[in-house]
Amino acid sequence: MTFEIQFYFMRFLILLSLSFLFLTSCKEEKKSNNVITDKEITSENIKYAKGFSISYHENYTEIIVTSPWARSQEAFRYIIVDNVEAIPEFYESAVVIQRPVSKVVAMSTTNIPTLEYLKVDDRLVGFPSTKFISSEKTRARIDNGEIKDLNNDLEINMELFLDLQPDLVIAFTVNGKNKSLKQIEKFGIPVVIDGSWTEEHPLGRAEWIKFIAAFFNKKEEADKIFNEIETSYLEAKKLALNVKYKPVVFSGSMFNDVWNVPGGKSFVAKYLEDANTDYLWKNDPSNGSIQLNFENVLEKAHQAELWIGAGSFQTLEQMKNQHKGYSYFDAYKNKNIYTYTNKIGPKGGLLYYELGPLRPDIILKDIINIAHPELLENYENYFFKRLE
Repeated sequence: MTFEIQFYFMRFLILLSLSFLFLTSCKEEKKSNNVITDKEITSENIKYAKGFSISYHENYTEIIVTSPWARSQEAFRYIIVDNVEAIPEFYESAVVIQRPVSKVVAMSTTNIPTLEYLKVDDRLVGFPSTKFISSEKTRARIDNGEIKDLNNDLEINMELFLDLQPDLVIAFTVNGKNKSLKQIEKFGIPVVIDGSWTEEHPLGRAEWIKFIAAFFNKKEEADKIFNEIETSYLEAKKLALNVKYKPVVFSGSMFNDVWNVPGGKSFVAKYLEDANTDYLWKNDPSNGSIQLNFENVLEKAHQAELWIGAGSFQTLEQMKNQHKGYSYFDAYKNKNIYTYTNKIGPKGGLLYYELGPLRPDIILKDIINIAHPELLENYENYFFKRLE
């Protein structure tokens, strides 16, 4: 190679290197001007819930819901930002929620206590079938016209809904096929799925307060509330462990000729276990309900001492009028039947369904007081009552 050719070849390499450095520096400069990074700072400590996770990044919060409904094969990703510039480009498929959330529509009564405990209930502007809400505080806002009734969750009044212009919809679905939610999403309004009802552990259900809190920037408040509920629950459980005698218990009632019995791995069975009772179906592997006929239950439970969670009956006579076979059980004859109808809202809603998921500690104490009345001195049941 001649000297002249070598000279031009070296010059070409130098120019090529300079061009590469220039392009690299431009990219680095562009990257440095872009405040979005994927660096995870920390993640939420989830102790009992299995259906969601929360991770905190430098510029956004990421929530992944892996159990939006029972036996779901889908997962949903939510990105929470405090300004539009912080939306990560690499999460185009996620639902983006921008804070602050000033107006919210909720779909389940279980969301009402959570919003109240977090002190953001004043942001609730719409709810389907408000008659089912039992909370005195939220009912006052309904009566004042501050919360609009949106018909029902399967047939939302879309005209009224769009007039409200909510920043967020907190929804639930039993199978992911809710047409109203699909319609809402088409209008670009963020919808998030609360799957708390799929949890098997009572404290797992309560822990979804952390999920709701993230959208309102209420992490510290949610942690404090949940820690207090957890402590109360575990203290009650520890107290019940000191009792050696376990009363034999069964649960459920007939519906359309089928007796729905809580499975041995269900959250109801967990309550009965932690209250130190002998639940007749404790060895069943189901985490939901078992569908049995009347004869199956009578054969196994006719001599059981306690019948806890016998539907929404108000009296023994009402039970017998619906199905005379109920009177064949010893628990009926001895008036040892308890229902969760002690607190009923002005429109007929049961507070057990509304507040119970957030306050499993109260439910556990009620059951302990039923099974072991000597343990909780001067305690009065909150959700459960004995039928007369």
